Amino acid sequence: MSHYVDGFVVPVPNDKIEAYRQMAEQAGKIWLEHGALQFCECIADDVQPGKVTSFPQSVQLKDDETVVFSWILFDSREHRDSVNAKVMEDPRLKEMMAGDFPFDAQRMFFGGFRTLVELSRA
Repeated sequence: MSHYVDGFVVPVPNDKIEAYRQMAEQAGKIWLEHGALQFCECIADDVQPGKVTSFPQSVQLKDDETVVFSWILFDSREHRDSVNAKVMEDPRLKEMMAGDFPFDAQRMFFGGFRTLVELSRA
């Protein structure tokens, strides 16, 4: 069965990683409560600048920042659209979005993807 994935890449200041983790954990619980299958946040561990492009270059990474790569898994595009509509109306998320983000949202990029190849041991 193929799925649908929302993917995100965001620069996070090193001194705000814990605040970002807390925000992401709270947001992930909201997405899961509204039906997302999986919510995953990954912090850069082996991410090098490239000659033409790379994760660091894509977000104009500064010396005091790191890259976070995230995804949310859904059954389908329709499922994603339904879940995201509920999430955007959730007062907890609205409250988070009204506050200060622990990252520069203008350098974040994201999009929705249909899976092309999907393999799993599970």
